[in-house]
Amino acid sequence: MATSSGKLRTRTKIFYGIGDLGNAVVNSAVQFFLMKFYTDAALVLPSLAGNALLIGKLWDAVNDPLFGWFTDRTNSRFGKRRVFMLFGAVPLGISVALLWFVPPADRILTFIWIAFTFILFDTIWTLTNVPYYALTSELTDDYDERSSLTTYRMVMAVPAYLIGAALTPAIVGLFAVQRSGYGFIGIAYGVLAAAALLISASGLRERQGRAVAAPEPSPFKSLGVALKNKPFVRLCILYFTLNISFAFCKILMAYYVEYHLLMKEQISLAMGLMLICVTISLPFWQWLGRKMDKGPVYAIGMGIGAVAVLITFFLPHQPTNFLFVLFALVGFGFAVNWIYPWAMVADVADYDRAETGQQRSGMYYGVWGLATKISEALALAAVGWILTAFNYVPNVAQSEHTLLGIRLFFGLVPAVCIFITLPFLFTYPITRQRHAEVRARLDAMDAAAGAVEK
Repeated sequence: MATSSGKLRTRTKIFYGIGDLGNAVVNSAVQFFLMKFYTDAALVLPSLAGNALLIGKLWDAVNDPLFGWFTDRTNSRFGKRRVFMLFGAVPLGISVALLWFVPPADRILTFIWIAFTFILFDTIWTLTNVPYYALTSELTDDYDERSSLTTYRMVMAVPAYLIGAALTPAIVGLFAVQRSGYGFIGIAYGVLAAAALLISASGLRERQGRAVAAPEPSPFKSLGVALKNKPFVRLCILYFTLNISFAFCKILMAYYVEYHLLMKEQISLAMGLMLICVTISLPFWQWLGRKMDKGPVYAIGMGIGAVAVLITFFLPHQPTNFLFVLFALVGFGFAVNWIYPWAMVADVADYDRAETGQQRSGMYYGVWGLATKISEALALAAVGWILTAFNYVPNVAQSEHTLLGIRLFFGLVPAVCIFITLPFLFTYPITRQRHAEVRARLDAMDAAAGAVEK
C-alpha cells in the first residue's frame, strides 16, 4: 500500500479491485433482471413491483449520507473504512439471497415483502460500499493515479458485471422453474459478494499521517457543507441525469432485444459483447484521460454511447445483426461511466479538505451513492409504470403500442438526456491544473501535520 500521496503499488490496486467483483455481479443482475424476475418469474404486477422498489429507495434519502458521515467519524483498530467491509460482508450476502425470493402471497403481502427485502439489501449495501468507494479518495491524492486505481477496479468488475448480465439468464434457463433459477442466483451471488469484500479488506491498509480536522458533530452540518460545494453539486446533477438515462437502457435492454428485435436467444450474447467492449476499452479511456481533463473525456464517451442507443430507436421490428455493432459501440462509449465519475468525486473531496480541513470522503461518497441508487430506483419504478401504461403482457408477443414504449425509453429518451449534459461536462471546473493547485495545498498541510507529530 501507498505510504504517500503519490503512486500506488500494483498489489494495492489489485486488492482494491477484488472488492468490487461480487458487487458488480449483484449490481448487474439487479439492474438488468430484478424487474424481469418480478414480472416474468414471480408474476408480480409491474406497477406494484416498481412502487415497492421506490418505497424502499426512500430510505436512501437518509442512509447514504448518514452512513457516509458515520464512517467519517469511525476510528477502530480495523481502520475507518475497512471495518465496515469486514463485518458487513456476511450480512450483505444474506440480503442478496433474500432479494431473489418472493413467497406466494396476496398483493399487499407481496408489496411488503419486496419493499422489506429491498430496504434490507440496500441498507447493508450502503454500509459496506460507501466506505469501500471512499477508499478511492484516501488511498491516493494523485489526479491520474485515482483514474488508474478506478481502472484496475473496473477491469476486474466489468467481467464480473458481464457474468451478472450475460450469464444470469443462461443460468436461470438451466432450471425448469424460473423462480428456482433466480433463487439459486441469489444464493450464489450473495456468497460471491461476501467473499470478495472480505478478501479485499484483508489485503488493504488505510493511510496514516494526514492533516485532518475533527469530524463534524452533526450529519446535517456535514451534509450541508457538502451541498455547498459547487463543483460537487454540479457533478451530482450531471451524474444523476446520465445514470438514470443509462439505467433505462440497462433495465429495458432485455425487453428490447426479446420483444422488439425478436432475438431472445441472443440476449446473453448481445449483453456479453457490450460488456466485453467495456472491459477492453477501459485502458484506452484511461490513456485518453492522461492527455485531457476528466470532464471532457467523460463527455466524449457518453456522447458516443448516446448516438448508438439513439439509433436503436429506428431499427425495424425484426431480427438484425446490426444490433451487435450498436451494442459494441454502446460498450465502447459508456465504458467512461465506469471510470470517471468515481474518480471525479475523489477530486471533489480533496477540494473540500483543502478548504475546510475535514476528511469528508464518506459523506461525499454517501451522497454519491444516494444519487446513484435514487436514479436507478426511479428508473426501475418508472419502467414498471411505463410497461403498465403501455399495456405490457409478460411472455407473449407485444402490441405496437407496447413496443413503442420500450423503444422510446430504451433509445430516444436516454439519448436526448445524455446529449443535454455534454456541454456541462466539457466545462467541468476541477481540471488537472486546478487539482494540482489543491494537491499542493494538501501536501503542505500534511507535511506540517507530520512535523508537529514529530
